[in-house]
Amino acid sequence: MSEQEAVATAKAAPTVHEAEPVVEAALSDPALPVDIQPLQAPVANSPDPEPRVAKPAVDSVEILDECWDVNACIDRYLWALYQRTPKEDTIKVPEQRQVTVKRKKKMVTVTRTFTRLVDEDFAWKDTKAAERAGMPMMDYVMGGVDRSFKLKLFHALLAAEQAGLSPGITSAFRDDYRQSIASGLKAASNKSYHGGSFRGGYGHGLAADIVSTDGATRDDRWRSSERLWKWVDAHGKEFGVARPYLGFDPPHLAPIDGKEYAAHRGGGETRQATLDAKTRSRHAARDSHAAAKRARTAKSSKVRTI
Repeated sequence: MSEQEAVATAKAAPTVHEAEPVVEAALSDPALPVDIQPLQAPVANSPDPEPRVAKPAVDSVEILDECWDVNACIDRYLWALYQRTPKEDTIKVPEQRQVTVKRKKKMVTVTRTFTRLVDEDFAWKDTKAAERAGMPMMDYVMGGVDRSFKLKLFHALLAAEQAGLSPGITSAFRDDYRQSIASGLKAASNKSYHGGSFRGGYGHGLAADIVSTDGATRDDRWRSSERLWKWVDAHGKEFGVARPYLGFDPPHLAPIDGKEYAAHRGGGETRQATLDAKTRSRHAARDSHAAAKRARTAKSSKVRTI
């Protein structure tokens, strides 16, 4: 081949480039090595054209053995679960409509109020509460949770992820203001176990709401959330957490050694023993009253006979 032909061939041949490595943006924390930081999830209100893919499980050995600060690793892991979770809810919106009804044999038009269910993205609520408190989002959402409960939550959700589930967190710490703008079933603003001032406030949050992030639609994610909740019901107590309200408030998770769980589902045999004792007391009082009544009746009959 001549030199000119060689040059022409080289120009015609496509240039091959080595594939550049794809770098995922990690959550930054100067206390954590870059290679073990959880990846940042998509923004909750971003378009969802394709089915969501469950995030890979995080290696607990890698987290606990290689992190300089275990507490920071736990916060970072739970924060990653929070970030990747859509903040979705259904709220009731009243609206008035003109309807025609029959009154006194006449058709009249009246205004009536109807309730309409509307989907809501409530991600803005934590953002607004954090700004109002003058705190970074991660410090507000995760830093306000009680440390011992946070450790239990970490182990439980990590185990769920390793079991093939896709846990996510929609809500963790809430101060009085954040609780006041919450929708649906909720405690008084200062009495929320999420961190109301009556319960101790910041740093004493003893509740978190968990759902599954697996699924392309809300219905899909609801079904996968039900599987997650069933897993928690079966295994959560091994890690010290459980759902105190079950179907009444399915996502709500709390420590089993806390007052909230004890008040609603705790106590076990002790609670049953208390109920049995109250029942026996009522029966004893009833029997005593009946015996006294029989004695009075017998005495009265004896007087009449004499």
